[in-house]
Amino acid sequence: MKKKEVRKPVMGSENTATSKYSGFAFGKENYKLLFIGLAFIVVGFLLMIGGGSDDPNVFSDKIFDFRRLTLAPVLVLTGYIIEIFAIMKKPKD
Repeated sequence: MKKKEVRKPVMGSENTATSKYSGFAFGKENYKLLFIGLAFIVVGFLLMIGGGSDDPNVFSDKIFDFRRLTLAPVLVLTGYIIEIFAIMKKPKD
């Protein structure tokens, strides 16, 4: 019977799985998208701030503004969607 010859991988060979990737989970574009999504979330939460009354005995209708009820939550939700997309996107080689 003939023995099979086993080849050992040579250092620096291109067959190893680790040499294929640079070691970072995200690429440059992923980080840009992450910061854009974070900016959307921060702006959305900043738009929700305020609208209260200085006097607790006086009711203020400012809390039912378009900015606080519609625009700000849409911005926050858009920011979270951008964050998910940035995490799931494969970095370019």
